[in-house]
Amino acid sequence: MKDCHGVKLEDATIDQLQQLMGIGQLTTQQLAGCYIDRFTQVNGYVNAVLELNPDYLQIASELDSLRKNGTALSPLHGIPFLVKDNFATKGRMETSAGSYALQGSIVPRHAYVVNRLRAAGALLLGKATLSEWADMRSDNYSEGYSGRGGQARSAYNLRLNPGGSSSGSAIAVSVNEVSFALGTETDGSVINPAERNAVVGIKPTVGLTSRAGFIPESEHQDTVGTFGRTVRDAAYFLDAIYGVDPLDNYTSAQSGHTPQDGYVTYLSTKDALKGATFGLPWQSFWTRADTGQQAQLIELLNIIESAGATIINGTEIPDYETIINPNGWNWDYGTTRGRPNESKYTVVKVDFYNNIATYLSTLTNRNIKSLEDIVQYNIDNIGSGGGLSNTVSAFASGQDGFLAFLDTKGIRDENYWQALAFTQSSTREGGIDAALMHDGKMLDGLLVPPDVGQTYQIAAQAGYPMIILPAGINKVSSMPYGLAIMNTAWSEGALIKWASAIEDLQLSTSNTTYKRTLPTWKGYKQRNIPVLNA
Repeated sequence: MKDCHGVKLEDATIDQLQQLMGIGQLTTQQLAGCYIDRFTQVNGYVNAVLELNPDYLQIASELDSLRKNGTALSPLHGIPFLVKDNFATKGRMETSAGSYALQGSIVPRHAYVVNRLRAAGALLLGKATLSEWADMRSDNYSEGYSGRGGQARSAYNLRLNPGGSSSGSAIAVSVNEVSFALGTETDGSVINPAERNAVVGIKPTVGLTSRAGFIPESEHQDTVGTFGRTVRDAAYFLDAIYGVDPLDNYTSAQSGHTPQDGYVTYLSTKDALKGATFGLPWQSFWTRADTGQQAQLIELLNIIESAGATIINGTEIPDYETIINPNGWNWDYGTTRGRPNESKYTVVKVDFYNNIATYLSTLTNRNIKSLEDIVQYNIDNIGSGGGLSNTVSAFASGQDGFLAFLDTKGIRDENYWQALAFTQSSTREGGIDAALMHDGKMLDGLLVPPDVGQTYQIAAQAGYPMIILPAGINKVSSMPYGLAIMNTAWSEGALIKWASAIEDLQLSTSNTTYKRTLPTWKGYKQRNIPVLNA
């Protein structure tokens, strides 16, 4: 990656960029221009950016004028970022969830978090690609693909699953198309692409970040998360977006649980690991990781212990044999066990039917007003919509997800309420909270391998936060591994403290490879659809 007006831009941190802009060595307009150059260089390969903001230069000029007059609005002032194409933005960009069905729709306002970032002086450079409808439309699909955006690809191996559904957001940060990006998660859509693109991902507690103005999936699990190349960068981003929003009543629950001076105050160094105690839910999660991944991550755990931390094995999710699928991620595992009233999919199906109707009712300029309308659009426009199975290679099963949601008619019946109660209680007080309690004391966190999808699946059902750090590379596929920390509700400060301490240890241990490394661009000429799951 070439320099930007004499500045090394590759993996530059937000603090470094702010220092350069503060002394006049770099302007926001110049920085944005360099990221556009990078877009021109690499986006044809990874397809992380769906759409550029046509007004970015004008906004950059305004931000430069503010700085010239002595005003920097926040640590994000003048820093370019992307949002996933399911966040509403007023103006000349689309908000479509990657689907042509919503192209041309007019949203009533910016999403709450987009407004917060604009108020912080960050520069919205464009929209990121994603898995269409954030993975809700199909059960058999190509991760990172959408009709409008095409196939997003990880720069570590362009043939393989890039992680999703916030694929483009993670990829763009990984390949230095922007400094940070916004994603959403219902079940793994921040943690999974962060891992598969070797960046930091923060998935907050449901209710810490407002969902108002983004295309919803499930009000009980949806949350807005951040991607950065360092924990500090991701924490700056989180500080800018959390808060109580009258348009999302779930955010009122955060009152009394958030720091007065922001989450960056929790950032720490490796010295903080002295005396820390972490749990290792080995039977719950670690046994499900492949042996190569286990070996690498255990080496990193040994380094963490050498820094003064204690890691206690066997701190299990109490009922893991019942609620955790031994054969991989499965959001309908309750039904697989013959108990749909214990399945989170029972909840998600009903939530999506109702939540998407509420969102669509706020739009103008399109006649798409219900899930039924979306399903019919995909059938009427079969070439791009893939409304029937085996008509679009990326959507092998057509739109079977949507059809399952339609069957519910959005009715919150007894099965629904029982499933909601079971999935929350078994993953909260009967799950993560119980695993965190050891010998009458609370552990500082649970260390887990996020390549095992059941980790973020349990956190998703609980509505609890997770954070992920890059932690090495698969020697065969060249795809990254991660190490994640799970904790209880409203524990983002603790997660940032421990993740930044481990990150500092990774970066100061010069001979370790168990940290973020730059993409290798394996298979850079490949254009296979669907991508391979490996």
